[in-house]
Amino acid sequence: MTFEGIDGCGKTTQLKRSQRWLTGLGHKTVSLREPGSTPAAEKIRKILLSNHSSINDMTELLLYEAARSEITSSEIAPLLRSGHIVLCDRFYDSTTAYQGYGRGLDIAMVKRLHRVAVGEIRPDLTLLFDLDLKTAASRVGGKRDRLESQSRAFFNRVRRGFLEIAKSDKRRVKIVNGALPADEVFEEVKKHLLRKISR
Repeated sequence: MTFEGIDGCGKTTQLKRSQRWLTGLGHKTVSLREPGSTPAAEKIRKILLSNHSSINDMTELLLYEAARSEITSSEIAPLLRSGHIVLCDRFYDSTTAYQGYGRGLDIAMVKRLHRVAVGEIRPDLTLLFDLDLKTAASRVGGKRDRLESQSRAFFNRVRRGFLEIAKSDKRRVKIVNGALPADEVFEEVKKHLLRKISR
């Protein structure tokens, strides 16, 4: 299960709450983050998010896919085989939205690279926390990493990209109103999670 949205949408907070809740229900649950969660992927994360990094758009895309390949083979696939519920803070939808829609890279190419990186792994459920840019920016605060420092126009394209992804895959991607108070958001999250795990 993946948690997606623009920076400041509240996805990380909701993922942490979801893990505690699912664990309390007796499920074996692990949370991961993208990029990251393995030694190699965490090093890639530092390159991608550092304000001192100067990399072109294609390099950025390939670094995200490299980190994704690492976390999928080293963590996600083994955990799924052992019966864990895996909660991931971002996955390939973020790359489609940020590097595809945001950077303007070819969407079909981006999706082909996803398949190379993850093989047959697909999220059972994706929660997209949608939020207006002004509120999201106010939550991010002052100090911002390389991606958080992009222009308003960039984040408009990213948000539009996420909504396009949700529109094209309604069965998997569920939109959650990230502007609501955190407790109300979590009630909505629990409903989606319960529907999925009850199946």
